[in-house]
Formats: sequence, structure tokens, C-alpha cells
Amino acid sequence: MSRSTPAAPAFDTLLLTGAAGTVGRLLRAPIAALCRRLILSDRHPLGVPLQPHEEERPCDLTDRRAVEALLQGVDAVVHLGAHSVEAPFEQIARANLDGVFHLYEAVRRAGTRRVVFASSNHVTGCYEQGHRLEPTDPPRPDGYYGVSKLFGEGMAQMYFYRYGVESVCLRIGSCLPEPPDRRGLSTWISPRDLFSLVAAALTTPGVGCLVTYAISDNSAGWYAPTGWDQLGYRPQDSADAWRDQVGDRVFPEGSPMARLQGGSFLGIGPFDAPD
Repeated sequence: MSRSTPAAPAFDTLLLTGAAGTVGRLLRAPIAALCRRLILSDRHPLGVPLQPHEEERPCDLTDRRAVEALLQGVDAVVHLGAHSVEAPFEQIARANLDGVFHLYEAVRRAGTRRVVFASSNHVTGCYEQGHRLEPTDPPRPDGYYGVSKLFGEGMAQMYFYRYGVESVCLRIGSCLPEPPDRRGLSTWISPRDLFSLVAAALTTPGVGCLVTYAISDNSAGWYAPTGWDQLGYRPQDSADAWRDQVGDRVFPEGSPMARLQGGSFLGIGPFDAPD
């Protein structure tokens, strides 16, 4: 009886930025199956043991030269590194504006083949809850964080159309082990489904510059699955299983958080300049 030969990894070297963050920690182990070497990068040391196939390279995204060094020899990037919550513009801008420019410019110079960019549902967070959205609908960011992710999508488009760098921009919903509240019944994506979508975004040929929403198979989802067929993404999980458990966890009635899709981010700010 002959034994089948295991498939070779899709990439020699992958880079995962934001590796110490919530989503980075969830994706770290499954992403390893896609490459021979996984570079883990964050602003601060990870503080955890490395596997034989892993290499840690701390890097501050605001340091352009450091980012260029980080990208040397990298085939593809899963770019999660960012200031990940709503905050004053000055805090957002350094990592999410300067940082994404440094990343794409380093990708161009290094000849890296593909970027999976962690965008966000907050790009369209000022639409009414229940309004079903296509990726092509006009943006309505719910704060500086959402604006910064829209900027990142624009950077991805420019680097594709001008330099041929392919990107998949994933407007990620709520990636947690389970939906936290009623809003999560619409926005949730399981860690398993997110890895499946990231893997498809890395390996599907000819994606160009694609923007798609990243959620599980939620019957109350606000986002059309446009782009999923191109990527071959078939979500396996659904927030529906938690409907009875989280149905009464809601934002204050009449607040923007309860009315608009951005949820808790709409309760942060405005940020007044110091006197």
C-alpha cells in the first residue's frame, strides 16, 4: 500500500504582525501549517516559548527602516499589527496610518507576493443596525479607528494598481471564542472560520485587491458574502447557537451604540484636545 505524500507548505516564509494581540494569538498555531517558517512580530516581545518553525522579530511599525528589515525574505504577510481600539487620532495615526504605509512600502521593496490586511467592520460602523451591506457600499466609519482601516484599504488598492502587490482586505467582525452580546449575533466570526478565511486569502490565486467581510454563517449577519465564492470560503460556525444566551445583552436603549452597527466604539470619544 502506498502512502500519500504530505502536501508541501504553500509558503516558505510567512510574517504575522500583531502576533501578541488577541487575533494574533488565535491564528498563530493554525497559520504554521501554511509555511516552513513563521515570523512572529509585535512591538513588544511575545514572552512565550517558540516552536522550532517560529522566529520572533519585535518591530515597531512606526520605524520605517525596521519594517523594511522585517520584510526581507518574506513571501506573504498577515498584517494584524495596529492600534486596535478607538482612541485619540494621534494614537491611531502612528501605527495605523504611518505603520500601514511602512508595511506596504517594505512589501514593495522586498518583492513580497501577498498581503492579508486586517481591516474592520468599523469602516461601515455608522450604518443602521439591520442594514445589509456590500463591500462596495460607501464607507461610514464610526471613529478614527474605522477611518484608519479605510486608509489601509486605500493603501492596498494603490499598491495593487500601481505596483501589482495583491491584497485581501478582511473587514473582520467580532473574533472571539463566542459572541459577547446581541450585536455579536450579527458580527461574530469564530477563530476556526477566521483561519479558514485567512488561509484562503493567502493562497487563492489572482485575487487582485479584494475587500470582503469576515463573519461566520450568522443568520442575523449584516454583511453580504461577496468575495467568499472567489476565495472558496465556507464558514463552518454560526453565532445562532448563542442566541438564547446573549439575547438580553444589549447597549443602552436610544444610544448610538444600540442603533448603529459600530457598537461599543460609538461610545468612545469625542477626544478634546488638552488646554
